[in-house]
Amino acid sequence: MSFSDQVIAFTRSLRVPDIALPNGFEWLFPYDQPETMQALSTFYERFYTGSQARTFLFGINPGRFGAGITGVPFTDPVRLEKECGIANTFQKKAELSSIFVWEYINAYGGAESFCRDFYITSICPLGFVKDGKNINYYDDRALQKAVEPFVVWNIRTQLEFGANRETALCMGEGQNFAFFAKLNAQHGFFKKIIPLPHPRWVMQYRRPTMGVYVERYVEALRAS
Repeated sequence: MSFSDQVIAFTRSLRVPDIALPNGFEWLFPYDQPETMQALSTFYERFYTGSQARTFLFGINPGRFGAGITGVPFTDPVRLEKECGIANTFQKKAELSSIFVWEYINAYGGAESFCRDFYITSICPLGFVKDGKNINYYDDRALQKAVEPFVVWNIRTQLEFGANRETALCMGEGQNFAFFAKLNAQHGFFKKIIPLPHPRWVMQYRRPTMGVYVERYVEALRAS
């Protein structure tokens, strides 16, 4: 199977796991939407042909306005159409993290070059919502503990797509990296994990100097 075949099959097989979440938390599950599945299938079939190993970049978990709509990590409907050439009828609302991610993808050489060498995924394959807002898996200690087995399964399963096991990149230098590093020490997914600032943090707190962080990402990509 090609890399794209494996990603699509994995996504189609995803179900909301039988895990009791803490009160008030709900799963974000966009993959029962036909247009979402069509968009992500088109993306991976276009950019992830072949079966060569890729270096993985791990985000936190999908959010409502990026992968929660398009199914493609860190790719909002605007970037899906403009950068990937995939027309869609989603509301064209920009998402901050997506803006930054596509800045460094373009700085690396664009979608084709980037996707030939790298694969973006998440520590947890499904997102979370509480009171109508995005939630990170680590925002609540009970939530993090509840989903840890699901996270381990997710990483192990996706490694089989064809992963460079020498190095992975972690988008998030704080709690996302701390949790990922702990799991990696226990399970030996990768020999080395390189932490990088999370795209949303850059856009919220360092946007005037975004170019500095784009360069940092590109340097890490080229060194991995």
